[in-house]
Amino acid sequence: MAAIPARPDARTIGVAVPVPEPYGSWLQARRASYGDPLADAIPTHITLLPPTEVDAAALGVIDAHLHAIARAERPFVLRLRGSGTFRPVSPVVFVAVADGISGCERLQARVSSGPLERPLAFPYHPHVTIAHHLPDEVMDRAFKDLAEFRADFDVWGFSLYQHGRDGVWRPQRDYVFGDAMIGRAGPDDP
Repeated sequence: MAAIPARPDARTIGVAVPVPEPYGSWLQARRASYGDPLADAIPTHITLLPPTEVDAAALGVIDAHLHAIARAERPFVLRLRGSGTFRPVSPVVFVAVADGISGCERLQARVSSGPLERPLAFPYHPHVTIAHHLPDEVMDRAFKDLAEFRADFDVWGFSLYQHGRDGVWRPQRDYVFGDAMIGRAGPDDP
């Protein structure tokens, strides 16, 4: 994940579909069980915008952009099924999105436009990371352990996250499809 911005007027943000309970905490605990040092710092999610450094002054424009996207969208069903990997290209094991891919792709394209347009290091592939940069035998075990994983849930919207000075990703605001945004209480930048 991205480092803390060097400039005091910058923020590192991300946009993602949160994986709801009971699946989110269960998958986060599994990630921690494999020894992934980022497990407790990253809520379980499907990325729409990877870590992106922005000027703090642009947050209002970004908020309006995300709000407009959410208002035009409608909930859709997402089904997670089994495990996958990006190895050898990238050292990641993930839970696969089996249904809802087109909804995630549409959201990703819309979120990554306008004030958040940026090049991606890899083509977009919606997934839930379960192990990242771990020894091969641990990655193999994670892949095998989650081969039969199944979860179905409705995607109600997406969330804006900010990378805190302590290295933890925290949700800042939820954007509900067809509805108004929901603010979250808490520190802006711990």
